[in-house]
Amino acid sequence: MNTGEDTQGLRKILDLSRMISVSLLAMHFYIRFFRMFERWNLHSEITDRIVGQLDKLAIFEGWWFAKFAALLFLAISLLGVKGKKDEDISLKKIYLYMVAGLCLYSCAIFFFYFHGADTLLIWLYCLVTTIGFLLILAAGTWISRRIKQSLAKDIFNSENETFPQEERLLENEYSVNLPAKYNYKGEIRDSWINLINLFRGLLVAGTPGAGKSYFVIRHLIDQLMGKGFSMFIYDFKYDDLSVIAYNCLRKYIGRYKIKPKFYVINFDDLNRTHRCNPLDPAAMTDITDATEASRTIMMGLNRDWIKKQGDFFVESPINFLTAIIWYLKRYKDGKYCTLPHVIELMQADYEQLFTVLQQEEEIKVLINPFISAWKNEAMAQLEGQIASAKIGLARLSSPQLYYVLSGNDFSLDVNNPEEPKIICVGNNPQKLQVYGAVLSLYISRMIKLVNQKGKLKSALIFDEFPTIFFNNIDSLIATARSNKVATALAVQDFSQLKKDYGAEQSDVITGIVGNIIAGQVTGSTAKTLSETFGKIMQDRQSKSINSSDISISQSRQLDYAIPASKIASLSSGEFVGMVADNPEEKIALKMFHCEIHNDHDAIAREEKRYQSIPIVKAVSSEEIKENYESIKSQVADLLRSQCAVIGSDEENDGNGKGSLLATSSVKQKKRLAKKKGNPKDTLSL
Repeated sequence: MNTGEDTQGLRKILDLSRMISVSLLAMHFYIRFFRMFERWNLHSEITDRIVGQLDKLAIFEGWWFAKFAALLFLAISLLGVKGKKDEDISLKKIYLYMVAGLCLYSCAIFFFYFHGADTLLIWLYCLVTTIGFLLILAAGTWISRRIKQSLAKDIFNSENETFPQEERLLENEYSVNLPAKYNYKGEIRDSWINLINLFRGLLVAGTPGAGKSYFVIRHLIDQLMGKGFSMFIYDFKYDDLSVIAYNCLRKYIGRYKIKPKFYVINFDDLNRTHRCNPLDPAAMTDITDATEASRTIMMGLNRDWIKKQGDFFVESPINFLTAIIWYLKRYKDGKYCTLPHVIELMQADYEQLFTVLQQEEEIKVLINPFISAWKNEAMAQLEGQIASAKIGLARLSSPQLYYVLSGNDFSLDVNNPEEPKIICVGNNPQKLQVYGAVLSLYISRMIKLVNQKGKLKSALIFDEFPTIFFNNIDSLIATARSNKVATALAVQDFSQLKKDYGAEQSDVITGIVGNIIAGQVTGSTAKTLSETFGKIMQDRQSKSINSSDISISQSRQLDYAIPASKIASLSSGEFVGMVADNPEEKIALKMFHCEIHNDHDAIAREEKRYQSIPIVKAVSSEEIKENYESIKSQVADLLRSQCAVIGSDEENDGNGKGSLLATSSVKQKKRLAKKKGNPKDTLSL
């Protein structure tokens, strides 16, 4: 513990050392140039006697001993110097003064090698030596005043938030590996994002322009096709991903044991689309499949219904649509079981429609509430139950959609071992409300067929996933792992997913995926991701300065490895995330914050060699119109023929009294009688 007496004693010792240093230098000048001082009458008898005695000492012999001794005592006097700390005193400034002072102090003797007056040379020697001495004194004083351990100048704490990342390339037969670079303590190092278990799901998030497609999804398509995956791709902005998939298939076609076929579904360019029936009767084994299909269609057409599932006026249209789908599936072995036929049949008059539908035993329980409302003339309730389904599906009534949906060029079993496929379905952002519901139906039916045992390894890639809807995506991710189905979902923001799917299902989707890659996102999404990535140990410093000393304290504490503000300010191509591993392939460093390295020149050259998607079939407008009118006439014939058969059977059986046709006839007579105002006619009926 320091006391005042200790400090005062130390100060006296330092002052004495500095005084000895100055005295030695002054005596060096006086003894070496005594004759000059004597000529100037700067001497006395006492000084002459003292100089005579000192001149005999070894320290004053020659030019260097006395100067070195003076420098040594000066260094001793500077060891304990304290002064006001100054952050502006730099180490460079101290070095400059110290080196300059030592040079002047040591090299002043070279003046005597020049020709000139002795007096001038002596004065120059003394002056330069003194200046050098003062520079050394100033530099030594600044050393004690300089803050030896200043706080970090990294105002954004970037270096402190860096952490080691996986630098090994870990590959297996299912992996996707993305080369990257990351910053660790100011050093740029090479790393790899090793997606070695995509079967546990992948979520790619990022605002528009963050680089989801260019830096991540295109590599997924390329590398997975290179490893023989069958694939289903939802291309939100057709044909951005479809062209990549088609050319990757051309490049890797030789790596497949059975060469897959390439299929495209889009509703804008009918020359470059295949036709596929999402309600293929062969793929619907029971009525629950029809229920799932109808729910997908209605939720896709009315996105706000997703949050209202279970409500009466939400479930009623779904049941009604289910009944029509299942009826067409059962009618003549599904001859007319297509979505266009469903839409047209739904528009029929209630009298004919209910008469036909009630002939199918399995759907009587579904249509019973509607028939009861119709019999009781509760037309307001009936319209409320059915109109929302009819209005929504009416938006799908177009010749182009009917053409694509009524064909049967291929089935949706993407990973069929005998017939693997690469299927791309394309949307159009300008027609999202219409196309989204139909594509959702394709996807829902496809998942039923893909997520089965004994199939090939496959990948399902959904760009802008919230623009489509299908139930049980969480179940797909949870169960498809054992069936070798890799699922990749691309979203812009978690809030977008929450808006379209509801808070509960959104939280399940974002929480169940094992692999996360996120570009720039803001708000609650960035905060959620930051909390998911967790904390790392970071250094902390605090500094206190007073007039004579500085106090610096250091500590280590846990803080977020990737703060939300850092995620919100990521550049394009810069990603954060976390990967999942396998029991036999452990990854200790799962978290990453890096910039994915794309060879832009190589990608540009490759894209120039891309071939466009070939024409499937040249389709004329007459053919499209003919198909449209054919579907309408087929439904009309179905209703007419079935009603005729039902009427004939009732006449033969003599049971026409209680039939819907008879009930309808009675209703018409009642309404007519009421209109004429004849109560007797009403009673006679």
